[in-house]
Amino acid sequence: MKDLLRTADLGRDDLRLLIELGDRFKKHPYERRDALRNDTVVLYFAKPSTRTRISFETAVARLGGTPIGVGPDELQLGRGETIEDTARVISRYASAFVIRTYKDEDVRRFAAAASIPVINALTDLHHPLQSLADLMTLREKLGGWEGRKLAYVGDGNNVAHSLMEAAALAGLSIAVATPDGYAPNPSIVARARELAAATGATLELTADPQAAVRGADAVYTDVWVSMGVPEAERPARLKALAPYQVNDALMRLAAPGALFMHCLPDHRGEEVTASVVDGPRSVVFDQAENRLHTAKAVLFALVERMVKGASG
Repeated sequence: MKDLLRTADLGRDDLRLLIELGDRFKKHPYERRDALRNDTVVLYFAKPSTRTRISFETAVARLGGTPIGVGPDELQLGRGETIEDTARVISRYASAFVIRTYKDEDVRRFAAAASIPVINALTDLHHPLQSLADLMTLREKLGGWEGRKLAYVGDGNNVAHSLMEAAALAGLSIAVATPDGYAPNPSIVARARELAAATGATLELTADPQAAVRGADAVYTDVWVSMGVPEAERPARLKALAPYQVNDALMRLAAPGALFMHCLPDHRGEEVTASVVDGPRSVVFDQAENRLHTAKAVLFALVERMVKGASG
């Protein structure tokens, strides 16, 4: 595997390898500090970012490389120069390319033309890096994935998509509760079901948030108005998703001691109450920290594989 474009690109062994690498880098943050020595990694962000950008810049630096951050006004990605030509040029300069943009198709086109690893740092449909940090956090807090249940409540967006794929790969059962009109993409659900069938996990889709959360070991939600969603949709979204707020009453239906998870940033009073996100069961900042360790794991694994492939 040259690239990481969606969580379902991984095999089960790949997933475990990345989580184990993340664990190792968390315990030994400056190990492999020469892996990217004298190399650069280009980070292209067409959308705002706090955790993803800073975690990746830190990951590159800790591996001994130099991160080069660029935005849509600094790179002629598809404007005056084809995506393919940009990919071929950057492949002559850098060791990897990290991209946060809107269309999945643009990321796939870039990766197909590039000779270096390409890492999807979020598109409208996928957020694979977040799902890796989530699984790492769950394993830390619960001791494993098998026999556990995760509930996702709210908008069936890119975070939900990658979380379903990751849970299915890991053998972690997941229930996803969304209102009508906000369900996950059917093709992504179908792929997650295929993965779950191979690992023994279950994937349940429902419109009932209480049913999804009942007995869950962790409850996850995300913002109701994601980046790129027109502001005009906000009132309708808030109305449709209001019954899916994660509050103390909903958390009481989960298993005793169940975790609360969120990829951040959160909107207290909308998708989650302050009493939950700031409460003792919240692990949101552990998730945020683990973005760094899993970003480092992905970079190291992909670049190391490329180096070994070239030398072999």
